Amino acid sequence: MTTRRHLIIAAAAVSLGGLAAPALAQTWPARPITFIVPFPAGGGTDAFARPLAAQLDQQLGQRIVIENRGGAGGTVGASAAAKAAPDGYTFFVGAAHHAIAPALYPRLDYDIQKDFIPIAVIAQPPQVIVVHPGKVQAKTVAELVDYARKNPEKLNYASAGNGTTHHLAGELFQISTRTRLTHVPYRGAGPALQDTVAGQVDLLFDGLGSSAAQIQSGALRALAVAAPSRSEAVPDVPTAKEAGLEGFEVSTWYALWVPKGTPPEIVTRMRDEVQKALKTPTIEAAWKKNGSPMPTLAGDDFGKFITAEVERWGKVVKEAQVKLE
Repeated sequence: MTTRRHLIIAAAAVSLGGLAAPALAQTWPARPITFIVPFPAGGGTDAFARPLAAQLDQQLGQRIVIENRGGAGGTVGASAAAKAAPDGYTFFVGAAHHAIAPALYPRLDYDIQKDFIPIAVIAQPPQVIVVHPGKVQAKTVAELVDYARKNPEKLNYASAGNGTTHHLAGELFQISTRTRLTHVPYRGAGPALQDTVAGQVDLLFDGLGSSAAQIQSGALRALAVAAPSRSEAVPDVPTAKEAGLEGFEVSTWYALWVPKGTPPEIVTRMRDEVQKALKTPTIEAAWKKNGSPMPTLAGDDFGKFITAEVERWGKVVKEAQVKLE
């Protein structure tokens, strides 16, 4: 009798276990979700994370809270996200910078490939070269290069921090044009953009997502878009190639991760919800305004993309001999 009773209990446990996964997916989320953004408010990450969060609010029926944690080229926020409880209530909105960080920060206390599960790329805006119109007279890349060559290190450029795509775009620009600029790192693209608009620095290699509005308003002058084709957001701005810069193509992609160990049912649900959100008219319009094509990478394909990006930027860091300041 006892044996029969144990078998019944065991069978019931197996049955309940089989129901747990669908039940979890249906009941989650039961409370607000946090998106850790590893840069101060007002930057390119915010430009895409906040509209996406607002759309997901509606789809999931729970509020998504944006928590900005800037510092060390986005690695402070990434570290905090990696250590968060893997319960489906903390996600990480990272960027291309996090594929660069392993080559620049050898003592990182997290691994972007091992400590996170990739959800999806959420935006892929190209970089754009912008200058303060009152401080820099150059109206073309050729004029900028000519002035920079005649005045080594006199021009300074802002970046979102050491090791970010903004920083490395500046390094690549100097290598390809044989110029010397002075690098001014900030704690995020938001502060860097604000000081460029205010005229505290001369120029910025920025993601189009954060600078498009400033270009459209005339607060900044765009000299070139670092993409193979012109952007609908700023159609009058030439590509880097058109402006005379061969091979200067840099995009600042943004993506969503979740801490390793998060239940697969939640991972799948969020991945599906993000893909659904990216197809809504609201998001499509916002992304178009911010100069980003609609991304398609998600799940395993996104994971493979990260591996390739870590390798690619590792080579760039080595070849450009980039050092932390």
